Amino acid sequence: MPRSDTTTPRPAWSFREYEPVGVDLGSPAAVSAYDRNQGTDPDADDALLDRLGVTAGTRLVDLACGTGSLVVQAARRGVEAHGVDVSEEMLAFAEATAERADVSAHWHRAGFLDYDHRGRLADVVTTRSALHQLPDFWKQQALLNAAAMLRPSGTFYLWDVIFSFEPAESAEHLHRWIATAARPEGQGFTRADFEAHVREEFSTYAWILEGMLDQAGFDILSRAFPAPTHGEFVCRRR
Repeated sequence: MPRSDTTTPRPAWSFREYEPVGVDLGSPAAVSAYDRNQGTDPDADDALLDRLGVTAGTRLVDLACGTGSLVVQAARRGVEAHGVDVSEEMLAFAEATAERADVSAHWHRAGFLDYDHRGRLADVVTTRSALHQLPDFWKQQALLNAAAMLRPSGTFYLWDVIFSFEPAESAEHLHRWIATAARPEGQGFTRADFEAHVREEFSTYAWILEGMLDQAGFDILSRAFPAPTHGEFVCRRR
């Protein structure tokens, strides 16, 4: 399905969301490596869609959709699936994946801050491994935008690098995360990738995100932290 322009003008002081933060994914080779390192898993995508109650006829928006795996799996179910990303290369990869799967989805080159959702409000909005691209002030604006595109009582899902450890224990937990998660080049994200994430990107604490979600108009239905460095929130729009 052709890409549509669904952005709104941003003021000059707005965060430069289209400029890469951390690892640069501006080439087809880099995007392919990212998809491999991220470990795209259709079964895991389907399990998440089941948890969120996504069935035929649902309208889903995946913000910062990356290589589009969740959007493609949703489209297989007969969902009106929208994938939103600032990266031309990511969207090209996602569109090619959808074409190979013989499914139709809506693709939008836009960001958390300037995506202007049009038509019927979404039933489900998701974002995974991406909100950390924004500093905390701009995370709040992104969450407000996500709430605005979601119908009342609709579901918002967030998964990311989220810190649930005590702030005084940050060095210990970050050292352990990098040491255990890093892989050799070509086999996953490397030590340098994780170091760049901590140094240059904007992951934050769970308790900060909880306040932001509340301010954006969400009730938290569940929270889970399978590791001190990762977490998810399932929310309902008030």
